[in-house]
Amino acid sequence: MPLPHFLVLIAAVILFAALTLWAAFSADASMVVLAMVALSAAAALHLSQRGRHDHDA
Repeated sequence: MPLPHFLVLIAAVILFAALTLWAAFSADASMVVLAMVALSAAAALHLSQRGRHDHDA
């Protein structure tokens, strides 16, 4: 991946993370709710990728 594309990808991730936090805090969501949503999403993603392996066995 070329360096400019990589840097734009990093900037986009940071921008959307900030936008998500701003939206959550402006809706008066608590940190516990945000943490539970993030952990649930991470667990769902992990469980959906369970049968796939990116490395050679």
